[in-house]
Amino acid sequence: MSFGEEREMHTATCGDCGNECQVPFKPKEDRPVYCRECFPNHRPERRSGDRFGGRSRFNRQREMHTATCGDCGNECQVPFKPKEDRPVYCRECFPNHKQNTNV
Repeated sequence: MSFGEEREMHTATCGDCGNECQVPFKPKEDRPVYCRECFPNHRPERRSGDRFGGRSRFNRQREMHTATCGDCGNECQVPFKPKEDRPVYCRECFPNHKQNTNV
């Protein structure tokens, strides 16, 4: 469908008021549909933060976890919870294990 083309409309029954309404998608049996008047009552609340609704990755503090480097054995901090079966590398050793992504 290109921009400006007329959309196919489908008849549905509003899950709140019970009135018949037209929607630009095929309604599913397991999900309610709401008319124009009732839809704003079911819109999820906007979260504060960036334009995508979540917190900005630049504003939040990351939870850091203590790990032991698999190469040098030094204790280091990583921004994820280490798994027992996988090695963790410190900032200095990590570049030696980074896979070459240039194809």
